[in-house]
Amino acid sequence: MVTLFYFIYFCQMMDTNAIFNIQTETEFENLAIQIFKFQFENNRVYRSFCDLLYIHPSDVKSLKDIPFLPIQFFKSHSVLSSKESVQTTFTSSGTTGSNTSKHLVTNLEIYEESFKKGFEHFYGAIEDYVVLALLPSYLERSGSSLIYMVDAFIKQSNHIESGFYLNNLSELKDRLTTVDSQGKKVLLIGVSFALLDLVEAHQFQLKNTIIMETGGMKGRRKELVRDELHAILKQGFGVDAIHSEYGMTELLSQAYSQGKGIFNCPNWMRIVTRDTEDALTLQPTGKAGGINVIDLANINSCSFIATQDLGRVYQNNSFEIIGRFDTSDIRGCNLMVL
Repeated sequence: MVTLFYFIYFCQMMDTNAIFNIQTETEFENLAIQIFKFQFENNRVYRSFCDLLYIHPSDVKSLKDIPFLPIQFFKSHSVLSSKESVQTTFTSSGTTGSNTSKHLVTNLEIYEESFKKGFEHFYGAIEDYVVLALLPSYLERSGSSLIYMVDAFIKQSNHIESGFYLNNLSELKDRLTTVDSQGKKVLLIGVSFALLDLVEAHQFQLKNTIIMETGGMKGRRKELVRDELHAILKQGFGVDAIHSEYGMTELLSQAYSQGKGIFNCPNWMRIVTRDTEDALTLQPTGKAGGINVIDLANINSCSFIATQDLGRVYQNNSFEIIGRFDTSDIRGCNLMVL
């Protein structure tokens, strides 16, 4: 009966768009606790994890009481809180033979609303931009949530110049130089190694373009620290700042950095950090630790995820990524085999 109640409640809640209308910290916390209760009742994997920690909804009075599901369970289990049919499955990239994360999505409209409103919150209407995408490693496989998002941005753009680019860097150079010189607002979003390829082949002095890197060399190049990567890209594109997008297969929301690697979340997403040796203990603001993500748009999977990233959260809820865990498993989180 409780399960049915929460299922009906959240179906009604989604009609009111409560997630994307959050305005205050109190609203965020209250809704996060309600979503925890819903997912505890409806998500078999998350429920089992909570049971092993002896955590029940009656124990959860605030955000700090909510347990975070280790992200590796998206590789080994179907993480679902919805009874609806799966509309699509987003998958992570991976080497041959390796396990990849699978995010089962039962409502693509939630994802579409999340990425559209999230981008608008920081940059304004996507319709106003020429969207140029340099994402070869993602285009070369299927199931990328990033490609789904950027494809929607391109379709929503009011400019016919928008589009994807693979290996045609000279064509991209001509298009980018032309639209920037015409005074149009331009978003060039690309994976790090491809942006480096572009500035090594061509130099720019851009005035109206946002350069946004999505991170990762994807095995194509030697990894660079953020400051070194951004310094090369700033010089190559002739811009003052390099923007970044923080997202992942397991999430339906993105955080954005408008420079210096400091990210901000939309109102329905938060980052907290955990102790690297004790995964159940949250770190105080400003202290480095493992990144835990609260993504309320993940209503139909799991909204509380312990990632393999290391970072630091600041007083205004901004955060930075400072590295990754050395091992493939998140220490302190290997509590169960379902």
